[in-house]
Amino acid sequence: MTPSKSSIPQIVFFPDPRLLKASAPVTRFDSELALLATRMFQLMRDAHGVGLAAPQVGLNIRLFVMNPTGQPEDDRILINPEITNPADEEDAEEGCLSLPNVNANIVRAKTIHLRAQDLAGHWFERTENGWPARIVQHEFDHLNGILILDRMGAVARMTNRKAIKELRDNWAQAHPAKPAKPAKAAAKKRSTRRKSP
Repeated sequence: MTPSKSSIPQIVFFPDPRLLKASAPVTRFDSELALLATRMFQLMRDAHGVGLAAPQVGLNIRLFVMNPTGQPEDDRILINPEITNPADEEDAEEGCLSLPNVNANIVRAKTIHLRAQDLAGHWFERTENGWPARIVQHEFDHLNGILILDRMGAVARMTNRKAIKELRDNWAQAHPAKPAKPAKAAAKKRSTRRKSP
């Protein structure tokens, strides 16, 4: 059976609350996980991105995909990643597929040591430098509920304020708050409860 469009993962946008939560470790390494990774690569490429984390498709699990070159052989799937030994620092511009039209210079380590699992659950380690290291750190932040908004300075926030407001407004329009109960009706209900049968 073909899944409905609503059940197929799609990129979610700030301020979706799932982007702000720390994600849980992956414990099942099965065909569903592989299908999810394939779908995430598709979404990443369609949006002209270089990385995409599971929270960005509404799933709070510790998984992300990346490709620093755009070449198919450089596709990488990282599950339950760990970052250690950050070295040096550099400042460079970043964007985010969940924050369209928002860009800011972000300070990241130039070199990191990475440990993660693949789709079969096997652990692997490697050292990342430069651009790939920046992508890993950006996506790793997503797994901890951290966005570039949390790392940008006051000037960058001011520069991006219009785009951020537009995202908030779009979210509010798509997710209207439930109306509160009228105060009089609530008071009447409490008064009724006090009466003896």
